[in-house]
Amino acid sequence: MTDVLTSAGRLKTTIADPAIDVAALGEILLGQWADIRRQARELAGRSEMHKVEGLNHTEHRERTFGQLKFLVENKAVHRAFPARTGGSDDHGGNIAGFEELVTADPSLQIKAGVQWGLFGSAVMHLGTAEHQDKWLPGIMSLEIPGCFAMTEIGHGSDVASIATTATFDPAADEFVINTPFSAAWKEFIGNAAVDGLAAVLFAQLITKGVNHGVHAFYVDLRDPATKEFLPGVGGKDDGIKGGLNGIDNGRLHFSGVRIPRTNLLNRYGSVDAGGSYSSPIASPGRRFFTMLGTLVQGRVSLDGAAVAASKVALKIAVQYASERRQFNSSSDTEEECLLDYQRQQRRLLPRLATTYAASFAHEQLLAKFDGVFSGGNDTDADRQDLETLAAALKSMSTWHALDTLQECREACGGAGFMIENRFSSLRADLDVYTTFEGDNTVLLQLVAKRLLTDYGKEFRNVDFGVLARYAFNQAADLTLHKTGLRQVAQFVADTGSVQKSVLALRDEDGQRALLTDRIQTMVAEVAGSLKDAAKLPQPKAAGIFNQHQHELIEAAQAHAELLQWEAFTEGLGQIEDAGTKEVLTWLRDLFGLGLIDKHLSWYLMNGRISMQRARTVGGYLNHLLVKIRPHALDLVDAFGYGPEHLRATIASGIEKSRQDEAAEYYRRQRASGSAPMDEKVLLLKQKAAAKATRYTHS
Repeated sequence: MTDVLTSAGRLKTTIADPAIDVAALGEILLGQWADIRRQARELAGRSEMHKVEGLNHTEHRERTFGQLKFLVENKAVHRAFPARTGGSDDHGGNIAGFEELVTADPSLQIKAGVQWGLFGSAVMHLGTAEHQDKWLPGIMSLEIPGCFAMTEIGHGSDVASIATTATFDPAADEFVINTPFSAAWKEFIGNAAVDGLAAVLFAQLITKGVNHGVHAFYVDLRDPATKEFLPGVGGKDDGIKGGLNGIDNGRLHFSGVRIPRTNLLNRYGSVDAGGSYSSPIASPGRRFFTMLGTLVQGRVSLDGAAVAASKVALKIAVQYASERRQFNSSSDTEEECLLDYQRQQRRLLPRLATTYAASFAHEQLLAKFDGVFSGGNDTDADRQDLETLAAALKSMSTWHALDTLQECREACGGAGFMIENRFSSLRADLDVYTTFEGDNTVLLQLVAKRLLTDYGKEFRNVDFGVLARYAFNQAADLTLHKTGLRQVAQFVADTGSVQKSVLALRDEDGQRALLTDRIQTMVAEVAGSLKDAAKLPQPKAAGIFNQHQHELIEAAQAHAELLQWEAFTEGLGQIEDAGTKEVLTWLRDLFGLGLIDKHLSWYLMNGRISMQRARTVGGYLNHLLVKIRPHALDLVDAFGYGPEHLRATIASGIEKSRQDEAAEYYRRQRASGSAPMDEKVLLLKQKAAAKATRYTHS
């Protein structure tokens, strides 16, 4: 509070506008692995690491491979690996540092991810200590550049149905690798076209005439000296892509390729010399999902990288919008700042709010990941939670990144389209993030199935009396919604007061109730429709499920949105500075009410919000935009990215210099009296003179 002197000479106490402690907020956003993030950002800020626009794909590939060596030299790739092989067993810190590479060049981030996050991690998590000791040192040093050969052209997200086979030959004590037809070729494989010397290959393990499902095998691909494919191995360069052209993606196929039995990465399934198969996990389905679950870090890192890219885009766009001036609607001499226009605020500030929500959610995901992989919290339930959380958040953040990059590009006009200002390049590179490491739509189906499973467990072992009471309550609840009684009751509670409506919507518990109720209702409705499907023949059951696929995905998205809102709300508890907390609460409300506004038709149709209350949502969102506007620059500055990370001309201060130069030019012109007269002013003077002449003559 401050004291000001009024015109009457009295002291009046006023409440000062809140201010953000940018440094403190920046520390909170850096999260648990702040020091590692700072180290990674310092490395990503070096010119040797930056993407050079305009290179052809061959030149870009060569530069990116050289940058991998730079990462090795700077000890930036070792963190997650075992200490005995030169690592530091820091799983969360490894991801935190890795995702920051997106600011240097997304191709570098993904190629590093292929080498150490997929190829190396598969050896580490699916192999034994013997495998780790044999291959990890060479993988860490880049002596063995490698591939993660899972995806097939015929079965993208359906890994369980891949057709490549590894058939055990007991006479030779070897597996024989084959791709039986062209749809079984491994496709879109990073490092496959040029650099990969070996691969972790996923294939159906067959021994004694029994298919034991998908397993991972270490397979040499090329002669290290000549870089030519080994006998039986073939491939094709995928060539130029829509983005990420620093990565040599390609196809791989195998014909009678023999590997030692010990090249089976056998943590979860082994074959002895006689060809007998054994596994510590009896269920084939559970074994398959356990093996894939060990590779979840790819989704975790993509979530973080997408959030980082959104932060960079918003910093550039908000910086530009706060300096660029255009049109003089409120002044004859001063043009308007772009960020003062409501529409510009509507374009950028809600996406800023979503990015904060995604950032807080990612920190929770990273902590969950570290807990599982460090062994601190590694139960089946923890792993299932991690899988679901990673699938939900990766989907939302990668879609959000593309949306943010496009909107920021458009909000910066023609300047945003220039490659020097990063938006178009980043968007092209991040486009594929929505479909690799799990297609987003498929991942959301995984989330939806988990929601249905949890819903079913809640009522699996209850007695008839409990079920009857639940059914009665559900029926009463539906009657309340469908007859509009809740709508009327809410309207009466509002008593015609817009202020009360707004207070109810801005209340934290009110937002939580609305967001949660939507998920619960959607899941309950789908569960009710699917409850008898398991009793039907497979074709009919699949048909019923397919009829409700859209509702399932909608429910999963709603669940992911709630996870982000909850993470943002919990993040507010970390903030000690009162001004910062107040502004971040407004930003959280902008995110939460934005979700309610986005799904307003659902809330109205289901009687969750009265028509009167619904009318207040848009107005209050606009009110929040006005309150947040003065803090927009502080909010993007707290992201902590400097010019070496942004590398966008329009965020370098050049626009402010241009605007200041123009304003000074016109100011001097007006002061000197040398400014040419505006034609409209001349016409007004002529009109006034003519009117005066008529008056004199009359």
